[in-house]
Amino acid sequence: MLAGVALPVWADAPATSPRPVTRGGLDRGADSEVARLIEAAKLGGAVGFCVADAATGVMLESGGADQPMAPASVCKAVTSLYALEKLGPVHRFTTRVMRVGAVVDGRLEGDLILAGGGDPTLDTDSLGDLVAALAATGLREVTGRFLAYGAAIPERERISADQPDHVGYNPAISGLMLNFNRVYFEWKRANGDWALGMDARGERFVPPVHMASARLAKREVPVFTYERGEKEDRWTVAQSALGQDGSRWLPVRHPAIYVAEVFATLCRAQGIVLKEAEVVTVLPEGAVQMVAHDSAVLTDLLRSMLKFSTNLTAEAVGLAASGAGTLEGSAAAMTDWARRRFGIAGRLGDHSGLGPNSRITAADMMRVMIGAKATQTGKLLGGLMRDHGLVDAEGNERKDSRVRVRAKSGTLNFVSCLSGYIGAPEGRELAFAIFTGDLPRRDAIPIAERETPKGVKSWVRRSRRLQGQLIARWADAYL
Repeated sequence: MLAGVALPVWADAPATSPRPVTRGGLDRGADSEVARLIEAAKLGGAVGFCVADAATGVMLESGGADQPMAPASVCKAVTSLYALEKLGPVHRFTTRVMRVGAVVDGRLEGDLILAGGGDPTLDTDSLGDLVAALAATGLREVTGRFLAYGAAIPERERISADQPDHVGYNPAISGLMLNFNRVYFEWKRANGDWALGMDARGERFVPPVHMASARLAKREVPVFTYERGEKEDRWTVAQSALGQDGSRWLPVRHPAIYVAEVFATLCRAQGIVLKEAEVVTVLPEGAVQMVAHDSAVLTDLLRSMLKFSTNLTAEAVGLAASGAGTLEGSAAAMTDWARRRFGIAGRLGDHSGLGPNSRITAADMMRVMIGAKATQTGKLLGGLMRDHGLVDAEGNERKDSRVRVRAKSGTLNFVSCLSGYIGAPEGRELAFAIFTGDLPRRDAIPIAERETPKGVKSWVRRSRRLQGQLIARWADAYL
């Protein structure tokens, strides 16, 4: 699809220019053993892979590496590089409590504002500590409005439209976010019936939530249905699916309202009663900061994001880095940056890889890994990615090997990818990318069934086994 796309004129020359690969099957250096491994994996669809010397960019082995494929969460590696360059490694996201008006004897004669700064990692315990700091200022009463400002980054109801309503990894995006914009849904047996509850629990605070509600429905499927209200999220759950007592996190679609409700509940516990929140998109003139909570520095946020593959963090840092007004515009800005910086021709549809519109080749992803080594911020990427050793044919780590693999994985239904670095202490380092995907099979799955469709777990296991076999082969051959 992207074979005919011309690269733009580079405002910045690419950091490196690895040797190009040719179109076809096993392109360079690969032999019949690689073909046997791919055939044994029985993945269907497409497989693209390549490995090169990370210092020189010289290609060592490749196959199908110029096929545009879905990168899944490997996209987060590009997002990390983009955010590191645009925001800086020590950037923090700040959530502020502000006021308009004077505080006299603990009484605010004016409005109180909860102003989000786009922190994707704010949790209930941190919000509770922010409220405690507010109470410590002596504030006891607010005469004016309670305003919730969530426009530091563009609000969006969900990251991707092609996912089931109830999956927690596809929440809303906003400048005000809490618990990765998820609410805790719990069900318990009570006197022969079910008791359902919603809360925003942390380790130390468990405030109830009313803007999200759930009721039982006497049906078999679907397990969940969702209805968006003006200010609330309404869920139904199939009674037959509950089984024993249990819980799960559900996505929030009105994030600013959600965070404001939890904040107000925590304020009441401190003796500060607020009016119902009003969501605003512009901070009032003359607003003065009272207290604030800072996130961890960007490098720590990215390390956690790359380890746990947190979609909301990826979208939040990408939107903050671009300053764009929409997610699509932000992804386009990052795509243009990556083309200039690394000389690639791919297209990224978002910052997390969750959506359906990202396409990049294994060769281009490898170029990103090599090009990252050419900048001070880019050099940080290897240390932020997950570190593990080689694995054997059964998927167990080989204890006898000093080789380490630092890489980002990506998984969607019938898509599994891995890209990063292979090296040993004081030795040569390799950059690689392995993309596998059966997109026609993925696209054929109805949206309602995309959480865990039939056959996907075994498919991903076979793909990951192939990835481990290729990496072990390269380590033995080139390190």
